[in-house]
Amino acid sequence: MSRLLGLALAVGLGFAQGQLREREETPPQAEAPLVDEDEDLLPRTRYAFNPIQAKKDLKIGNFYARKGNHRAAAGRYLEATKWHPSYSEAYWRLGRSREKLKQPSDALAAYRRFLQLAPDDKRAKAVKGKIPLLERRVKAEPPARQEP
Repeated sequence: MSRLLGLALAVGLGFAQGQLREREETPPQAEAPLVDEDEDLLPRTRYAFNPIQAKKDLKIGNFYARKGNHRAAAGRYLEATKWHPSYSEAYWRLGRSREKLKQPSDALAAYRRFLQLAPDDKRAKAVKGKIPLLERRVKAEPPARQEP
């Protein structure tokens, strides 16, 4: 205990007397600003088939969706689809979140993948009804702006 107290006192005196060295080099700066809002916020991960991790991400996404944070929920559902590419539940929930975020092209892609994976699911009929509406919204969207 006295060693810890002595160390704390020495550090405190070092601050008081200005004996601590300043950083000699500047911290590294980011090379380029983040462009994509969703995927670039997540650390780079090597994905392998991991249904347990996919289920965890789905559960966390459900939590965010219940709280009304559909952007965070969509990010977690997207992670779940990367861990388990044939996880139809994650695609269905991703489609719902993207729809609430007013991203019809992304919602359409998620719903189409859901229908490929689970054509006999009880929600498939409702999803099939949403697809024409989303297709009309995608056609009505202005084209994405190209950066020079």
